[in-house]
Amino acid sequence: MNFSKGLKPAYLATLVGSALTINPAVYAEEKTDIADEEDERVVVIGSRQAYQGNFEPLETPQSELEISSEILKNAGALDLSEALDLSSSVARQNNFGGLWNSFAVRGFVGDENLPSNYLVNGFNAGRGFGGSRDLSGIESIEVLKGPRAALFGRSEPGGTINLVTKRPTFETNGEFSFAAGSFDTYRLDADYTAPLSDSVAIRLVGYAKDAGSFRDTIESQAQGFSPSIAWAITDSSKLIYELEYSHQEVPFDRGVIAIDGVLGLIPESRFLGEPGDGPMEADVLGHQLEFQHDFNKDWSALLGFNYRDTSLEGAATETGFGDVVDGEINRFRRTRDYDAVYRVFRAEITGLFELGDLQHRVIIGMDSDKFENDQVFLRVRGDQFINVFNPVYGAYPLPTPGPNTDRVEIQESVGIFIQDQISLTDKLDIRLGLRYDDYKQQLNNRREDTLTRQTESRTSPQFGIVYESSDSLSVYAAYGENFRPLSGSDANGNGFEPNQSTSMEVGVKFALNNGDLFGTIALFKVEQENILVVDDPQAFTSAAIGEASSQGFELDLNGQIADGLDLWASYTYVDAQTENAFFDANFGFTVEAGSPLLNIPEHQLTLQLVNSSELDGKLFEYGAGILYVSERNGFFGTDFELPSYTVARAFANYQVSDSLSVRFEVDNLFDETYYVNSFADVWVQPGTPQNFNLIATYGF
Repeated sequence: MNFSKGLKPAYLATLVGSALTINPAVYAEEKTDIADEEDERVVVIGSRQAYQGNFEPLETPQSELEISSEILKNAGALDLSEALDLSSSVARQNNFGGLWNSFAVRGFVGDENLPSNYLVNGFNAGRGFGGSRDLSGIESIEVLKGPRAALFGRSEPGGTINLVTKRPTFETNGEFSFAAGSFDTYRLDADYTAPLSDSVAIRLVGYAKDAGSFRDTIESQAQGFSPSIAWAITDSSKLIYELEYSHQEVPFDRGVIAIDGVLGLIPESRFLGEPGDGPMEADVLGHQLEFQHDFNKDWSALLGFNYRDTSLEGAATETGFGDVVDGEINRFRRTRDYDAVYRVFRAEITGLFELGDLQHRVIIGMDSDKFENDQVFLRVRGDQFINVFNPVYGAYPLPTPGPNTDRVEIQESVGIFIQDQISLTDKLDIRLGLRYDDYKQQLNNRREDTLTRQTESRTSPQFGIVYESSDSLSVYAAYGENFRPLSGSDANGNGFEPNQSTSMEVGVKFALNNGDLFGTIALFKVEQENILVVDDPQAFTSAAIGEASSQGFELDLNGQIADGLDLWASYTYVDAQTENAFFDANFGFTVEAGSPLLNIPEHQLTLQLVNSSELDGKLFEYGAGILYVSERNGFFGTDFELPSYTVARAFANYQVSDSLSVRFEVDNLFDETYYVNSFADVWVQPGTPQNFNLIATYGF
């Protein structure tokens, strides 16, 4: 029996974003050999990702996709929605007027009344109201497909998105970049890292953006700052603190409408709200603290704490769900004052041991979190008509909204988990996982002066098997169960049973071109029950009666296909539909069993090719990419569809000198008119027309 599986030789480092994680125990043993070069100090501060352990891609019995900083840069991705377009398993959903990120993984999205949840360094971070997530300060993005509740706990059934942040290094370097683009868009980014001593290093990352838009009257501003500090307490222990601050001012924009079910009868630039409402304001203040200690080369512990405070407030005039009559549509005006606080604590131990002839790699831990969701929501209906063909803004005084929703919800949970990956032979592993969660919810309806409480407990198992037939090929299968607590209340003011799902997948992972090209092929099926549907739109209540399923095929392939030529390819076919019929009170009709889910394309494809060469002895990179999205349902329970689209982009980057590079990008190369998502036929988000961006970067 070969027990070397999973062990790392000295100086074989694991990439965590751009930071190299060096096992301090191994480093301590070998430190004297490199003392002359590194002055006997730790070279780089990294951090092991929580809940994931130490597994190579070929020995992981689930599909995963890492989007590196270089891939993000070449795709021109500046926010999370643009980044997730690189994974065909992820489909854009209704983005709440541009105020948050909403996405579906393998056909399923979370609560439509909250942003989609995502993790930052393993911490829950996406459930607040801090606006669309900018990628400043983000090193890489992990798309962890399939059920993850056995470790992560409350998560989405289709998969989990984890953002890995930029962290300090002990090498002094930095860069400034300035971008100017179409629609009067300007952006400044800064990134600087340096040691303060032999054991302490800092990193300062920030951005500021002032942007116009192809949408009439729409302008936005945003800025963010993400400093961090790392302390190598000893050769075996390190402490990392990160702060997250951002402020965004973005007008609420529901997009365009389809008139009698037909898109394109009004221009994609047409804004149907009221500029006099001003922008919505979204704020984030977050703190992360992590302590990692390596007992030896096989065992380590990780402790972490996260606190994130977010808010969203402002007013908006929005089109209603009525018809266009004589060119006019009625609207309503709403104000929102949302606040959310998320606190998370986690502790885990990972290690490797031998028992009999078997090798075990285990992750054991616990976590607790508390999510406070405070919403004050006012609304006024009435004669707020606008002519969609010839809008006149400010035609009447803005009406004052009246009471609609005033409540605070508190969700708390404590979970314990264990995962054991057992090497039965040199080639065959099985993975067993189990998590137990104790969950409680308190809902204080301040408008109705009612208080309800409920408690739940859930056990989430997982099973996986992987067979490595060679150093470049493995096959795997996985099964898991998942749960996600549901926010809000039913008509009686009570909370809901959690959303429950099961997932199965089988796949093949392979390496080509001497390991420079890596791919995954997967077949999956997900079944879900207790999905929220609207029960009373006036009282803002729901019912957990929906059932749905999705099944499909995925292919991810990325890496170097020839010297200087890199490929990124991702294709997904997914069939996602309802499994039962139910009455949707939001629109007043029955949704039949077999109805397609909202905004889920059957086919989605992302391709990107990048060539690196030299021009006058300097680095010259150029590349192009396409995104294809097939037709998809645009109004749940109806036959209204968003048309398919293909958008192309291209870029060129030239290293003018050792310090200066210049980059030119063009998006929507052929100026296609397209629509990225919708909630109904009166809330449809158009895509951006052809646009250009010029970026100058100075490094030091």
